[in-house]
Amino acid sequence: MAERANTQYTRLFEVRLLHHYWLDDGTTQFDALAADVQANRLLLYNMQPFFSVSPTPSTQRQLDGLRCIFKTTGAGFIVAAPSGTTIAATTQFAFMICVSDGQFFDYTAMGFRAPAIYEAFDPSDHSPSRIVYRYKENVPLLSNLTGASRTSGPTKTLFLSQDYPAPSASDRVEALVLSGAALLQLTSDNPAATTQSLGVAAALPVHVNQGDAPPITPPAGVTGAPARGVSLTDDVPDNVFALITLTAVRGDDDSFSFVDGMGAPKVPPPVYQVRFKNRSTLWSYLDKQTGAVNATEAAPLPLTFFGNAGTKQKPSRGIVKAQQSGAKITQLISEIYV
Repeated sequence: MAERANTQYTRLFEVRLLHHYWLDDGTTQFDALAADVQANRLLLYNMQPFFSVSPTPSTQRQLDGLRCIFKTTGAGFIVAAPSGTTIAATTQFAFMICVSDGQFFDYTAMGFRAPAIYEAFDPSDHSPSRIVYRYKENVPLLSNLTGASRTSGPTKTLFLSQDYPAPSASDRVEALVLSGAALLQLTSDNPAATTQSLGVAAALPVHVNQGDAPPITPPAGVTGAPARGVSLTDDVPDNVFALITLTAVRGDDDSFSFVDGMGAPKVPPPVYQVRFKNRSTLWSYLDKQTGAVNATEAAPLPLTFFGNAGTKQKPSRGIVKAQQSGAKITQLISEIYV
């Protein structure tokens, strides 16, 4: 009779990719919903129709070498290791998030302009072997080494986004910034951007924000690179939307580590969260016979699958229009024909 070997696996970590369009209820943010409603939303939630997630090729080779398992879930993904595995403190895994839903950018607050791909090189180098570096601008790089946390009672939530930055002159529509204790969202481009308050920052989850796109420092003499984003390589494809890097040990906050001092998986394993902010737009109601504007909401309202933030018919998650003055976006508008 053939022998059969059974391998027991231990979860190293879990990453949840949570989008507030599918979780919030009108103007009520997911984290403010009753506990039973939150639990039901998470049971129904499935990121797979709009995200595809996979390890980078080099990380897949690492996982194979460690005999680890990567598996997507409705909420994100998990990585598990064979019981008894020891992992070095400096071990780092990288995962790619790509968008698989054409309407994703219509209901996601990530800025209205699509990220561009740049080719950069040394203009003084005319040799046939000149190296051309490729970059994609404004791609978030999310990490357990730089992520922020929030504490509510005994519960500590681990976010892979950096905490919200102070305002900058380069901020554009939908940027998230701190103003004292308040979290503001830009409703137009700088200069002289308009804003709306989302509440007290310390009481809110840490959404993916413009500070998550890392500064780019090209090699000496190379020109043409964008200010922020990631390098495109054999490991990182052109269609990357966001990158996640997870390192086994974080020295300044061990709650973000996924192994203990002996290199064994932590018990319980960490659960990391990535939160995507749903878009807020100015709702404009038009007569479906004449196209004339009948009414407009007083302030931008959030787009959500559940509930209705407005007083009339809510918009679908379809096209959002950018109202502009020259190159400056002055407002994002959802047109609703009634």
